[in-house]
Amino acid sequence: MWFWLSLIALLCWSGSDLFSKIGCQSETDKYSHLKMVTAVGVVMGLHAAYEIFIGGTQVTWEIIWTYLPVSLLYISSMAMGYIGLRYIELSISSPICNSSGALVAVLCLLTGGIGELVPAQLVATALVCVGVIGLGVVEAHEDEDLRRRRQEAANRRYAKSALALLLPIAYCVLDAAGTFADSRVLDKLSGEAMAQGLFATADECSDYAASAANCAYELTFLLAGIVCFVYVVLIRKQKLIARQEAPKYAGAAFETAGQFAYIFALSDTAHVAISAPIISAYCVASVVWSRIFLKEKLSLKHYLMIALVVAGIVILGVYDG
Repeated sequence: MWFWLSLIALLCWSGSDLFSKIGCQSETDKYSHLKMVTAVGVVMGLHAAYEIFIGGTQVTWEIIWTYLPVSLLYISSMAMGYIGLRYIELSISSPICNSSGALVAVLCLLTGGIGELVPAQLVATALVCVGVIGLGVVEAHEDEDLRRRRQEAANRRYAKSALALLLPIAYCVLDAAGTFADSRVLDKLSGEAMAQGLFATADECSDYAASAANCAYELTFLLAGIVCFVYVVLIRKQKLIARQEAPKYAGAAFETAGQFAYIFALSDTAHVAISAPIISAYCVASVVWSRIFLKEKLSLKHYLMIALVVAGIVILGVYDG
């Protein structure tokens, strides 16, 4: 079952990339990223309601408050990513955004966690860093005529822009900070559950902390979505057109489903070393979908740098957990 769940997570998260790109790429709608946050908030809120009222997950205000900094880091990172989709190809954005795992490894090094990293992880981190920096260099120095000709098929023009690269990098940094803080907050919640004698084993306490924290995150995202809706629709008087909003909600559904499959795939600890790299490679599928459906075409140098990033991500995935 772990194998199929891993594939589902890969397909769902790459599908989320594709539909989020379609929903956020409009040059005329400057509020598309906020509408995307609303869509994700609605879907995640519905899933949280299911988990609480049907699944029996217990979430308290104390847990929501404790997990709030992590939730805000994750939500901010996704908002930055949605803005960035207006300015750069998904083929470039997705690998950069998905490099956050390498940045977490760097944070571990800086905070004294070097003993937890094996040489292969250090090599993988270096590959990702070189690949991301290389993508920036290739983007900055690409010939304008070559850029124009390769973008003609996609009927979409992306100009050279520092902002185009800074936004997915901002996603990467914020997501890495959220992941880094996530493990510490979950350890705290699990420890508190154990101290209170809520469950008999440490594994049960960890499962409880993960489920409660995930619901807290989804409820916080719902609040963020409501705030964005009030600002965009009620204050700025923007209309929501079903045809334009449909891709956003499709992306939100894929994002939530991917998270659900991810949790259960990795719960089979005997196969984590195989399932993690499968899931971590979802940005490869994102590049494929962007080539097929969005008609994006990159230069050979772009693809070489992306290959370095993907190789590093997959290696890190092998040692995940």
